[in-house]
Amino acid sequence: MNKFIVIDGLDGSGKDTQVNLLAEMYKKQGREVIVRSHPCSDNKYGRKSKAALLKTGKLNHIKATLYFGMDAIRSVQMYCHSNDTDVVIFSRYILAVMYLPDVINTIVYKIVAFILPTSNCMFFLDVSPEESLRRIGGRDEETEMFENIESLRENRLKSQKFTYNWNVVDGNNSPDVISQEIISKCLETDRL
Repeated sequence: MNKFIVIDGLDGSGKDTQVNLLAEMYKKQGREVIVRSHPCSDNKYGRKSKAALLKTGKLNHIKATLYFGMDAIRSVQMYCHSNDTDVVIFSRYILAVMYLPDVINTIVYKIVAFILPTSNCMFFLDVSPEESLRRIGGRDEETEMFENIESLRENRLKSQKFTYNWNVVDGNNSPDVISQEIISKCLETDRL
């Protein structure tokens, strides 16, 4: 793997849209691209995380986060150490720790960020909770436990503790404006 990219953000921030635009750009360059959108449906950890996200309660909250972490670690093991792939793009990664209780989430983030791969191309799409909720309402999917205005507001505030070494992008902008900013930064790091 030559390049590792992460697109993260609140639900409805446009992560999958940006991942797909970025992957398309690299594929047009003839590069081999792997996309992992967490939680992934191709393994038991991702499926268990998604199932817990569709329920409520503290136990499901913890289950969703823990299974999500195992899903992301599995993706790292399978795809980030491969020489067969030029570009690996993760949608959601280590910022899922913000869903853990305060204090614990900071400790876990520092450990995870030290152990798992990071890069100069880690983007947090900072969308307002109101815009996030509007976008979520336009999807044809079941609502997850964190997809309400209170949780979105709380998690946006929590995310600010962790995004100090991320590229923070205004997620309220149009997909094209966001894409231009992300692609520009990725191409800049390609030249380094």
